[in-house]
Amino acid sequence: MAKKVAFITLGCKTNQYESEAMAGVFRHRGYENVTFDEKADVYVINTCTVTHLGDRKSRQMIRRAVKKNPGAIVVVTGCYAQTSPGEVLEIPGVDVIVGTRDRDRIVELVEKAEKSPVPVNAVKDIMSHQAFEDMPLLDNENRTRAFVKIQEGCSNFCTYCIIPYARGPLRSRQPDNILAEVRNLVGKGFGEVVLTGIHIGAYGAGLEKKVDLADLVIRIAHTPGLKRLRLGSIEPLDITPRLTQAIAEIRTVCRHLHIPLQSGDDYILRRMNRHYKTFEFSRMVSAIRGQVPEIAITTDVIIGFPGETAESFESTYELVKDIGFSKTHVFKYSPRKGTPAAGYPDQVSPEDKDARSKRLITLDRENQKKFAGRFIGESTEVLVEQLVDKETDEWEGLTDNYIRVLLKSNEGLQGEFVEVRIVKLQGTSLLAKVKI
Repeated sequence: MAKKVAFITLGCKTNQYESEAMAGVFRHRGYENVTFDEKADVYVINTCTVTHLGDRKSRQMIRRAVKKNPGAIVVVTGCYAQTSPGEVLEIPGVDVIVGTRDRDRIVELVEKAEKSPVPVNAVKDIMSHQAFEDMPLLDNENRTRAFVKIQEGCSNFCTYCIIPYARGPLRSRQPDNILAEVRNLVGKGFGEVVLTGIHIGAYGAGLEKKVDLADLVIRIAHTPGLKRLRLGSIEPLDITPRLTQAIAEIRTVCRHLHIPLQSGDDYILRRMNRHYKTFEFSRMVSAIRGQVPEIAITTDVIIGFPGETAESFESTYELVKDIGFSKTHVFKYSPRKGTPAAGYPDQVSPEDKDARSKRLITLDRENQKKFAGRFIGESTEVLVEQLVDKETDEWEGLTDNYIRVLLKSNEGLQGEFVEVRIVKLQGTSLLAKVKI
């Protein structure tokens, strides 16, 4: 009888990719994948440490696994494991801890733990690690959208962020290996491929042959059978004219860019160690929209960073309003142990963070509606993701420019590309009718 392994993944899209890759390693060694709520022989918790809440959630999931089956092997991996191995090892019931490298050895480490009277600590120094660890998806049970990891690490060292210490320096995956994985995924029926990593705009760093993200996108976009290529988050300074041109001219490349703003105040941006000014960000967005008028530009904003006054928040609010992002992810700043910003003296009160966040979230909903409403009456293609209401046969999917669309059909549409006509706005989503 096959042993069972269960995964729980916290945090970013890169973590999701890595969990899928590790799950594939287990499956190819004869394990059966089950849900985290089921009894398993091995539990793998892929942790997040981007905030202290990520740390806490990671610890909760570890304890939940131990409680679910005290006899199981509990494996803790990911960013929290990398930055705080001592804290993880203090949790009773942890059998294996492996950080953000050597995860292709995960089954081997489990087998070692089965024979070891003490936990197996496989965490190694990440800051001196220069090689990209190629761990492609061996298989994937989802047939709608696949993530492909193209690089690892970050060297920006924003003052609020612990991730460079969790992921190490910039390393890029060989283009031919990426293309081979994309071809394999397309052959298995995936409709959309999403390029992911920690700092994908820096793609090419560490490779002998000079290549950048635009070069890679152009090569991937011409993969036979690929319907959509979507890009993960890209830093403002990494947006190049060639990349924008590729989005404008190659139909396969989705009209969507996620570009983190973080603050609309120049003083706060300097304190964050973000190397651009607000006028440069606005000018960049205008240039992109000049080439791709229907593009969705989404962003991240941190509220309540140390030193943020009422006036600097208003600058952020007005910039978000003026730019009119199609979606703004609003995060309340929380001090991250080990980062410079955690020691800044002028911390913002929780009450101010709450009030400012609520205002920006309200503005975001207005911006989402304005952007989505522009497409009422138009025809477009939707990649259907899931059935959301069995009784009414209502399905949900995404346009290439990242608008959520609801449509009705009594046919099984998951993973299908469907031509629809947009009828009306419902909340921040669009209602559509399938074109006959």
